[in-house]
Amino acid sequence: MREAARDAIHARGAAVALGGRTVWQGLDLAVGQGEFVAVLGPNGVGKSTLVKAILGLVPLSAGALSVLGGRPGEHNAGIGYLPQRRAFDAGLRVRGVDVVRLGLDGDRWGVPLPGRTRRRRDADARVADVVNLVDATAYAKRPIGEISGGEQQRLLIAQALVRRPRLLLLDEPLDSLDLPNQAAVAALVSRICHDEGVTVVMVAHDVNPILPYVDDVVYLGPGGAVAGAPKQVITSATLTRLFGTPIEVLQASDGRLVVVGQPEPPAYHADRHEHP
Repeated sequence: MREAARDAIHARGAAVALGGRTVWQGLDLAVGQGEFVAVLGPNGVGKSTLVKAILGLVPLSAGALSVLGGRPGEHNAGIGYLPQRRAFDAGLRVRGVDVVRLGLDGDRWGVPLPGRTRRRRDADARVADVVNLVDATAYAKRPIGEISGGEQQRLLIAQALVRRPRLLLLDEPLDSLDLPNQAAVAALVSRICHDEGVTVVMVAHDVNPILPYVDDVVYLGPGGAVAGAPKQVITSATLTRLFGTPIEVLQASDGRLVVVGQPEPPAYHADRHEHP
């Protein structure tokens, strides 16, 4: 494993316990700067807990974890975070561009500052830049409740990017989207990651929309945690060992993966939002 100082996130033997129950353990992880990493696993294995541990909101029960070269929580100013969410109410009249702006100055909303005119020009320019970065300029001034889920998600990613973070944490950003929007947002995140040099950690339920883009994956299960390249981790042997039950990984003719052998296969290829 590389030296921690070279990584955006570095874990060795990390574990988290909540209420006396071990959520996950044995996590060895090295996320290089500018890499795109997916956190996978079925519901209840602690994917969001890992994000909270990275933010310093949940302490480790064992092992070590460094984030951006320091303790978890020490450099949160350099982290952009998009938590799980539901769609905005259709009647919400706040403009998309104002939602993005909250990521820049929402912590001092309504507080007048010296040099306000210049600061406002600089802020407006930064908001415009990041809205353009996520290809949302055409609809950013519309009420956010009136635009599609995929368009909303682009603006929320812009909000998380507006302060120029070194690390971007995305918790289930594809969960409420249909397949075309999942693929589009995954491609967008990959482009931002590599063009802007931002390290991305994305929690996902279905690996397939992001499989062509990720550098590494972290798979959480009852047997611990496994991290590495997708072809090394998402295999029948690895997942069988991780879940303690026979698991088979199949590859469809279009290259999509199907994980068979557990009640809630986290890499299942079907669209969970598709209706007959």
